Amino acid sequence: MNYRRFGKLDWESSILGFGAMRLPVIDNDQSKINEPEAIAMIRRSIDRGVNYVDTAYPYHATRSEPLVGRALEDGYRQKVRLATKLPPWFVNTPADFDKYLNLQLERLQTDHIDFYLLHGMNKDFWPKFRDMDVLTWAEGAMADGRIGHLGFSFHDDLDVFKEIVDAFDWTFCQIQYNFMDVDYQAGTRGLRYAADKGLAVVVMEPLRGGLIVKEPPERAAQLWGSASRRRSLAEWALFWVWNHPEVTVALSGMTAPIQVEENLDSADRFQPGDISAEDLALIDQVRDVYRELSPIPCTNCQYCLPCPNGVSIPRCLELYNQAIMYGDPRQARFLYRSMPPDRQGDNCVACGECQEHCPQEIPIPDWLVKVHEYLGPRKK
Repeated sequence: MNYRRFGKLDWESSILGFGAMRLPVIDNDQSKINEPEAIAMIRRSIDRGVNYVDTAYPYHATRSEPLVGRALEDGYRQKVRLATKLPPWFVNTPADFDKYLNLQLERLQTDHIDFYLLHGMNKDFWPKFRDMDVLTWAEGAMADGRIGHLGFSFHDDLDVFKEIVDAFDWTFCQIQYNFMDVDYQAGTRGLRYAADKGLAVVVMEPLRGGLIVKEPPERAAQLWGSASRRRSLAEWALFWVWNHPEVTVALSGMTAPIQVEENLDSADRFQPGDISAEDLALIDQVRDVYRELSPIPCTNCQYCLPCPNGVSIPRCLELYNQAIMYGDPRQARFLYRSMPPDRQGDNCVACGECQEHCPQEIPIPDWLVKVHEYLGPRKK
């Protein structure tokens, strides 16, 4: 196992972390974790050198934290640094900060969380937590020993990311990053911004939820096949992430023992310089192939906003593009249906205001109809 210094701390993290968001389940029901298999997978990872385990309150319909707590029995808790997250969806008053942290400590069977994150910070959740004075509360929780270090996970634009980074002396942050998402959310610029500030950077979705390691489009498959070195698609993706020295640890949400073994082997094999300039050029070509499959030429400039009817236009178009680009609508449908109903495409009244401001001259109202028909809730 390879290790890297965790930001400003005098501690090194394994470059592969175990993310407990996609554990094996029974009957395709996310609330029914296959407990014996999941515990064996977590412990196998730790036995082979993984020392960073990440979970969160809502994962697996709130079953992930208790499962992780049981997996870390029998001495395994002492072998790892444990991360979990404060859920903004359920916090309504400052008193809820203690309520959820204490509940999480109980569920995880521990007296402290090594790395505690404000979960899913964005332009809505960050002001909510900031105005509730979450940072003063967190300093108190660190002082009394319930929290070791404070960080945040992030899903929004770069400007919001920079604002949050600059708001506190964070130990670390967690961002979505992979070879497809170099300009998405925090992206490469955010990665470097945080690292330059001394933060450890934990990467989630290095395989983009598995979308970039499933059967690729024909042209992408040809490109992978032309590489001078043979690697699995997962190893290509992980090596690309680890090739960035600003990345501290890449979390992988593994769902099967074979994935655990393959990713552990990759974390053993990786060495700086393993990704050549030729490899990087090939990955750039693969990225271009996927992007050419994107049917809507949206650049996320956001000139279409604000929509007078509240539709999250760029997000709707992005999720539709994702579904088509990767040939797998399941994740896009889940994310679309998780959006507030008043932000979905069927709230468009075809006023045309967005289309007037679109530099790409996209017929946005027409596309929003298609988006909702393809991704929206099933008709009863």
